[in-house]
Amino acid sequence: MRSNRDIRVWGYIEEYHKNKDSILRAVDEVFESGVLILGNKGKQFESAYANYCGVKYGVGCDNGTNAIFLALKALGVGHGDEVITVPNTAIPTVSAIVSSGATPVFVDIDSDTYLMNVNNIESVITNNTKCIIPVHLYGQCVDMDPLISIAKKYKLYIIEDVAQAQGAEYKGRKAGSMSDISTTSFYPTKILGAYGDGGMILTDNESYDRELRKLRFYGAEKTYYAQIHGYNSRLDEIQASILLTKLPHIDEYISRRRDIAKLYDELLCDTDLILPQESNSNKHAYYLYVVRHPNRDLILEELRKNNIFVNISYPWPIHTMDGYKYLGYQNGAFPESEKAAKEIFSLPMYPSLSDDDVHIVCDVLHQILK
Repeated sequence: MRSNRDIRVWGYIEEYHKNKDSILRAVDEVFESGVLILGNKGKQFESAYANYCGVKYGVGCDNGTNAIFLALKALGVGHGDEVITVPNTAIPTVSAIVSSGATPVFVDIDSDTYLMNVNNIESVITNNTKCIIPVHLYGQCVDMDPLISIAKKYKLYIIEDVAQAQGAEYKGRKAGSMSDISTTSFYPTKILGAYGDGGMILTDNESYDRELRKLRFYGAEKTYYAQIHGYNSRLDEIQASILLTKLPHIDEYISRRRDIAKLYDELLCDTDLILPQESNSNKHAYYLYVVRHPNRDLILEELRKNNIFVNISYPWPIHTMDGYKYLGYQNGAFPESEKAAKEIFSLPMYPSLSDDDVHIVCDVLHQILK
């Protein structure tokens, strides 16, 4: 079966048409309020999202990259410090570490979940290690309990990168609620996506909350007076208002994503694709439905011929990129990450994706793989 129209890995048009009235009403409320930056909508959304995640404080900012950067600055991470994370992540995770002045130190991933292999962490801890950033990738959480034990043992901070796992759970705890500070992105493709850029920083620590609010606003608590060196990183009222209208539906979005994942599981279980594995300790939110095959590139080409356009997250581990060669890692340093990068790809996944489209994608995959 060939699709007579494009089926893409993500889309928002159907969602927008369904919720157009509430979205435009939210935007109009902001315009009519006369406040476009750091107003009541932002405050309401910060409180509501923090409450959803089971955390005391939320600090809105302009994007997920700066959320990580500001979190590092609030913890005092900078020049001479090392931050442990994974090479199988989006560039922003590492970009924020480097921008803070710190040095990223990588550990390899688990071959089944593509998440940080916590067993590798202690071997790379040095006297300069100050923080660990577990990336909750594709919609499920890193194995946090042993990670937390390691961080306590060595007196290290943890910043959860939750950009791809909003609403996911680990042993009943929401992603973003298990660390000193956590960060997320509201980039449009996310589980809770804005209609532009946006980010949030969460913490239970009141002093971090106060510091983060100054850091995102030039180091000031009030206009024109900087108490510390700060930055310009604010979540605007329009995006906050739109997100506030969408937040009550986040569990519906996740439920639909899980239904789509279940349908993919059922329709593709008899192929030689390696399908996603949900850890026993996790409730997977399925930001992405990531499959794996050694003939990945051939499969993608055939899908394109059938008007099905998928994505690779991610085709290049960070340590192999020219921008980070100065870190000194060689090809082969992280075999699981490097092998996965050559084989994984993400099938279409978003709440308004129809069951019919899922069937078309799977029918085409069956034809390709037979």
